[in-house]
Amino acid sequence: MIYRIALAAVALVLTLGLLWSNGASAYHSYLLTVAQLKTGLDKAPNPAGKGFVLVDVRSPKEHAAGVIPGTDLNIDFREIGARHREIGAKPEDHIVVYCQSGHRSNIAAETLADLGYQHVYNVRGSMNAWVEAGYSVVPAKGKG
Repeated sequence: MIYRIALAAVALVLTLGLLWSNGASAYHSYLLTVAQLKTGLDKAPNPAGKGFVLVDVRSPKEHAAGVIPGTDLNIDFREIGARHREIGAKPEDHIVVYCQSGHRSNIAAETLADLGYQHVYNVRGSMNAWVEAGYSVVPAKGKG
């Protein structure tokens, strides 16, 4: 009986430790800084060869006001679950999502991860951080 209680206590401590550390959590997408995104975009030989899909999850009205260069398409974060196939990605492909501040893109990133996409990145601070860093914004074009 004492052995079972001790074993249960150890299991509980390990579980709580994993939940409080970065080892496991309810969130299973990754964070990317705007500097990391910019580096990835700058290293690409061309927009199609960047190695990831860049998705603006803001509203169509916000999207029309300007986007991060290299943005592939716009899907409102509220529609990402229903429209994720439009991204054209396989579960092992890399997908980067951004919004205005990072909140909506976090929701979109987690939704995509829940759908089985293994490499989903939310841009920390999103468009606000991009502009604050002095990076350029370009007119929206293409899918959306």
